[in-house]
Amino acid sequence: MNVLQVNVLRSEWTKLRTQPSAAWALVTTLAAIVGFGILYSLVRETRPPQGASALAAFDPTAVSLAGINLAQLAIGVLGVLLISNEYATGLIRSTFAAVPTRLPVLVAKAVVMTLTTLVLCVPATVAAFLTGQSILARDHLDVAFGAPGVWRAVVGSALYLGVVGLLGLALGTLMRNTAAAVGTLVGALLGLQLVLALFPASVQDHVYKYLPGPAGLAVTEVRPDPDSLAPWVGFGVICAYAAVVAALAAYRVRRSDA
Repeated sequence: MNVLQVNVLRSEWTKLRTQPSAAWALVTTLAAIVGFGILYSLVRETRPPQGASALAAFDPTAVSLAGINLAQLAIGVLGVLLISNEYATGLIRSTFAAVPTRLPVLVAKAVVMTLTTLVLCVPATVAAFLTGQSILARDHLDVAFGAPGVWRAVVGSALYLGVVGLLGLALGTLMRNTAAAVGTLVGALLGLQLVLALFPASVQDHVYKYLPGPAGLAVTEVRPDPDSLAPWVGFGVICAYAAVVAALAAYRVRRSDA
C-alpha cells in the first residue's frame, strides 16, 4: 500500500469518527442487534412453540439475531452518509482536489466502512446470540454455538451488514443525494419484496430468492426456507449487487464533476 493510500485511509477514518451522524448510526445498529434480539427472545420465551411440528421448525438462532432486520437499515444509512454528506456540504471538492485520481478516496471509504462494521458487529452478533440463548434456555429452547450452521449464521450476520454498508456507500456515491440514496437502499432491501407480492405466485417463487434482501439474509439463517438460496450462494448474490453498484459509482466518480 503506497503512502497516498495510507494517508487517505487515515483521513477517511478521521471523517468517520468525528461525524455525529455516523456515531448515531453505529449506536442504532448495535442497539438494534443486541436490544431487539434480547426483546424478541424474551417474547418467544413467553410464547414457546406449541406442538412437535412447531418445535421442529423453531430456529433459536434466528430469534436472537432478529435485530439484523432493523440493523441493516441503520448501517446502510451510515454507508450513504459517509459520502453524501460531503457532496451536500461541498467538502467533496476539497477531498478530490487533494486526491485528483479520486478512486483512492472511494477505496478508503469502503475499507474504513467495512472494518468499522465488522469490528463492531461481530461482537454484537455474538453478544446477541449468547444473551438470547440464555433467555431461551429457561424453556430449553436454546442451541449451542457449536451446533451445525450456528457460527455461520452469527458471523454471517455481521458480514451481511458489512455488505449492506458498502451498498449504501455505493448508492450514496452514485446518486450524490442522501434522500435519494436512502430511499433506493430501503427499496432494494424491502420495497422490492412488496412489489413482487403483486405478481403471481409462480413469479414470486422464482424471483424472490434473488432479491438483495432475501438473498443476503440467507446466510444469517440456520434453517433457511427450502425455496431460498443456499446461505453462501445468497451472500454471493448480494455481494454481486453491491459490486455492480460500486462499479457504476466508481465510473461516475472518475467521469463526472464533483
